[in-house]
Amino acid sequence: MAMNLSKPSSMSPLFLLLLTIFFTMTTAQKQDNLPLNFLPEFGLGKENVSHLHFFFHDIVGGPKPTAIRVAEADFTKTSPTGFGAIVMIDDPLTEGPMLSSKLLGRAQGFYASSALEELGFLMTLNYVFVEGEYKGSTLSILGRNPVMNEVREMAVVGGSGAFRFARGYALAKTHSFNDTTGDAVVEYNVEVIHYSSLKTFF
Repeated sequence: MAMNLSKPSSMSPLFLLLLTIFFTMTTAQKQDNLPLNFLPEFGLGKENVSHLHFFFHDIVGGPKPTAIRVAEADFTKTSPTGFGAIVMIDDPLTEGPMLSSKLLGRAQGFYASSALEELGFLMTLNYVFVEGEYKGSTLSILGRNPVMNEVREMAVVGGSGAFRFARGYALAKTHSFNDTTGDAVVEYNVEVIHYSSLKTFF
């Protein structure tokens, strides 16, 4: 009896999946072994570490709030931590703790109550700088903010302008909190790695 050795008409979906995973892992491993200057056309320049210090004003009360709740769940109203609430912000960043001090930029984005058993926020925002050396540049922040802790750490995950390819961390410490209005002033110290010169393509 002759054996049928004809080629299958199509590859197994499992085989295709394994093949895709293999090539993805191989590519990632090769990229991990490359130096930071593996793409010289980016013109990254010298790596620098900068320290930024400013005060974040979260104003939820009064005639001109800078933080507004835009969404919540039915459960939020009865949750002791406000779980599920989402607050959109455009908060001033100032040189000193007073709102009247020099404006350095704004924190634009949102924070959301993401913890059931403690007061903790998911922070997703950009620091948009409007004065000084980094005017026109931004830093992107992502992280967990357990606001009752004395010091909270969040990640710098990127940026634009002078902060392209930026990475680092931001430390937040509550400077003052108004129990009546809910307004808060938070001191930030940010350590960020960025590059001294970047090519402009447009």
